[in-house]
Amino acid sequence: MKRKDYISWDEYFMGVALLAGKRSKDPNTQVGACIVDDNNIILSTGYNGFPFGCSDDVYPWERQGEDTKYKYVVHAELNAILNANGKSLKGARLYVDLFPCNECAKAIIQSGIKEVVYLYDKYADSVETVASKKMLASSGVVTRKFESDKKKVVLNFDK
Repeated sequence: MKRKDYISWDEYFMGVALLAGKRSKDPNTQVGACIVDDNNIILSTGYNGFPFGCSDDVYPWERQGEDTKYKYVVHAELNAILNANGKSLKGARLYVDLFPCNECAKAIIQSGIKEVVYLYDKYADSVETVASKKMLASSGVVTRKFESDKKKVVLNFDK
């Protein structure tokens, strides 16, 4: 008889997105993304961080002041799209823990991704998120809040 306590595809891919976010060196916000095709094959992952060649020891992580991280950081969604290295993302699903901003929404739409599954919508009332929702809806990209009866999935490196 097979196991009954295995995780769903949504739980698996959101878990991969959350795990990717653990690679972020941002001291305040760690976001991960995972892009999958219709056959539930992972096409790409990404997390928020600086572009290749821009040292995270040199560039700022500050959120306020004259020189902040916001001018330099690549968001998880855009990183996942770029990390796909030209693979077709047409019709794909994007799993991400934080609802995409307006800039990422543009890249999502242009790449052909057709569904965004998100964990939380922290900035729901910001002008950027309102614009994102408007663009995603009008371009036919479905957005769906991640739902699960599980509160956590534990990874154990100690056998």
